[in-house]
Amino acid sequence: MMRLEEMTQIVQRIRSNVNAVMVGKEAVTDYLMIALVAGGHVLLDDVPGTGKTMTAKTFAASLGCSVKRVQFTADLLPSDITGINVFNQQKSEFELRKGPVFANILLADEINRATPRTQSSLLEAMEERQVTIDGDTYKLPLPFLVMATQNPLDQQGTFPLPEAQLDRFLLKIPSGYPNLEQEDTMLQRFASDDPLAAVRAVTTPDELEAMQLLLKEVHVSAAIRQYLLAIMDKTRQHPDLAYGVSPRGSLQLYQAARARALIAGRNYVEPDDVKALIGPVCAHRLSMGDGLSDFSAVQQVLEEIVRQVPVPTELAQHESR
Repeated sequence: MMRLEEMTQIVQRIRSNVNAVMVGKEAVTDYLMIALVAGGHVLLDDVPGTGKTMTAKTFAASLGCSVKRVQFTADLLPSDITGINVFNQQKSEFELRKGPVFANILLADEINRATPRTQSSLLEAMEERQVTIDGDTYKLPLPFLVMATQNPLDQQGTFPLPEAQLDRFLLKIPSGYPNLEQEDTMLQRFASDDPLAAVRAVTTPDELEAMQLLLKEVHVSAAIRQYLLAIMDKTRQHPDLAYGVSPRGSLQLYQAARARALIAGRNYVEPDDVKALIGPVCAHRLSMGDGLSDFSAVQQVLEEIVRQVPVPTELAQHESR
């Protein structure tokens, strides 16, 4: 069993790797670490050119895992992702030609430029860590993480992600613009060399699996569980929301809060772990009652709900342990 101190060292090495390439992406890096430890997937959402793909590539290069990248386009087919059986004339039999999904890390670049049919080819892989090709089921390597990027839906050539697929992403996070100082640092850093070329793996797949196992040791008090569930219940009752967060969403928020505690070097969850992740975990699973799914409007509703739910006191947390 990995010790918490060992995990903290690995997390810091990954942060240092990403910070050596990207500027001002500390929060994004921590979200990626949370998803990795919790066994979830990440959707990076922002306008083109804000560093979504470069951040994902730098993070993936730090992990020592197999990495495949797919550029999603309108003519991409499901078999281009999962693979296809091809006939081998020498052997007179069909053999599987595996697609890029057979990797530890799948970078799905501009995922919403593919058609809904192609997007849906990832549903089984993201939920069950397996794919079915011509009736045969194949397990995917572990750990398995999809890091997808998408552009705003009002841009030309984009398709909305199906609700079923959005619900399979643990986190949806914005990449964000750098401030002027950060952007100046970026200009100097990329002026001559590509810093990504110097990135080396600082962990292994075995260590990543050990980190995920460590998640089971993180304590969540009954008071904090009830706090989390009260927030989820209010999303299902709010008049401005078409529907509330699904039970899968509740479970993913629970796991993400435990992962955030681990990233911070703790083996117990605090209320702030839940509060900090409600937007990234829940907002993309919700839409407004008028049929719109404006992300910022949903965020405002979630903030209102969080204000309405009493935060458990330290005494209540201690008594429920």
